[in-house]
Amino acid sequence: MITVPEEYLVDEAGNRKAVVLPLAAWRRIIEELEELDDIRAYDAAKAEPSQPIPFAQAMREIQDGEID
Repeated sequence: MITVPEEYLVDEAGNRKAVVLPLAAWRRIIEELEELDDIRAYDAAKAEPSQPIPFAQAMREIQDGEID
């Protein structure tokens, strides 16, 4: 869990409308979200049945733009 010292921007009635974070904390949050996205993509890929292909063939397909 990431803990950050946040500040809130409020409206005239005192209702919280936005959060202000230190830039370093924001960057850390973005890194964590990207890592989570990678983990989810890995899990999704592992859940799909697939047929293994030789490494050289995979590299050719990547270079030819056949694989994202």
